[in-house]
Amino acid sequence: MSRIGKLPVNLPSGVTLSVGDDNMVSVKGPLGTLSQKVDGDIKVEVQNNEIVLSRPSDEKRLKSLHGLYRALIANMVVGVSKGYRKELELVGVGYRAEANGQRLEMSLGYSHDIIMELPQEIKVETRTEKRSNPIITLSSIDKQLIGHVAAKIRSLRPPEPYKGKGIKFVGEQLRRKAGKSAGV
Repeated sequence: MSRIGKLPVNLPSGVTLSVGDDNMVSVKGPLGTLSQKVDGDIKVEVQNNEIVLSRPSDEKRLKSLHGLYRALIANMVVGVSKGYRKELELVGVGYRAEANGQRLEMSLGYSHDIIMELPQEIKVETRTEKRSNPIITLSSIDKQLIGHVAAKIRSLRPPEPYKGKGIKFVGEQLRRKAGKSAGV
């Protein structure tokens, strides 16, 4: 049995799960609704306030899908009940970020500003305080989408290993390199 797949997912109060036709799982909570199509061989049930997934056999394909769909459904439950947040920090002289609705405008040391349109499911906030680096805060109920957008923003100027300049996640430990040493 899959170590991840066999664990039940607790349903918090206010969150409901429904399995529609053709195995479409829909999770509804206080923050919104998320849907995910589940493979037809994986069976999803709600038993005494817990979501239990089961598979008919120990075929290799089914074992991998068992753990995958359990993790996806668990992420959906957390998303509609608590939500997800990602914070990115802009480290560098003159780096700035500004949010206008679903539009994120960043100045990252290039010859031009970078303007990024964000999906409607993501809320963005920027914070700039004196003597500290600008911080971009993303929040959403969809873990996959918020991770994808955060990685895309980070890829615009990844942190470099010598001075640490670039866009990094708040709390991320960077691997720093020593600079040039004086020759003998």
